[in-house]
Amino acid sequence: MINYSIYIASSKPGTKKADITDTKAYGAAQVHEKLTFDQFCKHIADHNSPFSKGTIKGILTDAVACLREQLLAGNSVNLGDLGSFRNELSCNPAKTTDDFNANNIKAVNVCWTPGKEFKNLRDEAEFQLVASRKAQADAIEVIRNEDTIQGLE
Repeated sequence: MINYSIYIASSKPGTKKADITDTKAYGAAQVHEKLTFDQFCKHIADHNSPFSKGTIKGILTDAVACLREQLLAGNSVNLGDLGSFRNELSCNPAKTTDDFNANNIKAVNVCWTPGKEFKNLRDEAEFQLVASRKAQADAIEVIRNEDTIQGLE
């Protein structure tokens, strides 16, 4: 189940707040639970895996190191249904090709292209509308204030 909330934003992304004239409603996925690396490894091990959580953790840790090594070597890596990983450069532009050099490169970002199992989960997803994080926090504040007032009576 994917929880989502609704928010209002400019229909033209990048518009300054003061210049917004047209808005639309959008949905935002709400994270149910953040799994740690250990929790995720245990989850895999609990799915009838012949490997322990520790073995899975070691394999995934080594896979990350090897993936990083291959990307730094300028390679792309295809991991089947998981997808492909490649480098993408973020650069400061130069006026000409002669003026451009490695100092113009600000960052090397890792791009993930989802494999077929991750292309679009929409058809298999179930959704549930929930309050926004702000509305939840506001409600909790009201409850805390009521508890404080009731405690004083």
